[in-house]
Order: sequence, then C-alpha cells, then structure tokens
Amino acid sequence: MQETVHTFEVVRETLIAAPVDIVFDTILEEMGPLNQDPGGNPLPMKLEAWPGGRWYRDLGDDSGHMWGHVQAIKRPNLIEVYGPLFMSTPAASNVQYRLTPEGNQTRLKFCHRAMGWIVPELRDGANIGKGWDAMLTRIQSKAEKKK
Repeated sequence: MQETVHTFEVVRETLIAAPVDIVFDTILEEMGPLNQDPGGNPLPMKLEAWPGGRWYRDLGDDSGHMWGHVQAIKRPNLIEVYGPLFMSTPAASNVQYRLTPEGNQTRLKFCHRAMGWIVPELRDGANIGKGWDAMLTRIQSKAEKKK
C-alpha cells in the first residue's frame, strides 16, 4: 500500500495590547515551561531559544519526544521551528511566530504548515487549530497582563 503525502496549514493573526518584547518573551514561556495541552494540562516542554536549539517534550529519565529545532530566531520579531512536532509519522512542519510592533501593541502572525503522511484526523488542520488557538489565547492574555 502506498501512502499519499498530505498537507495542512493553520494561519492566525491577532493584535496584542502589549509591547513586542513582552509578547516575544511570553511566546518563549508558552512554548517551553508553561506549555499546556488544549485542556489546560501541563506539557513538560523545553525550548532552547537559539539557532539549532531543540524544542522537545521532556518526560524525564532520558525519555521524551523531539518536536523540532529552532530554524530562525530574531529577537524580538521572529521565532521559527521545523520538525515533526507532535506527529509520529514521516511528516515535517514549519511553525512561525512573526511579531511587528504597532505603537503600544504587537501584531502577531502565526503559521503552522505541514506535509507528509498525516493521519486523517489531522489533515484539515481543524483539530490542530484548536490547540494553537488555545496557546495563542494564553499568549495574548498573559502578555497583556504583564505590560
């Protein structure tokens, strides 16, 4: 049986009432130690915030799941990660957080694109979009409280 290569894309844009440096730091926290699943359960994630740094789920005892590597980081305007993320199939993802200051606010443009052997429940991106929406809501809420 030959598997078909599939793709999906999740794109979001929001204006956050906080300065760009605060939003950027909040993204790093939410990708790393403060990460949660959509239900609010902690995900023990680690992010090495430098080019080539790893983004992985740390389960302890040398166990875990490699999600990706930092492809690009330009403080405080961009973090980009590539890798399989949560998919345990031959798949590749690219995730970008692009930040642009707009006065006292920050425009956040988020994009997750993937291709590969993607299981049916992930192909339309709707389930994945719910997870990213939960994370982006946390980023906005926390950054706006910090300002």
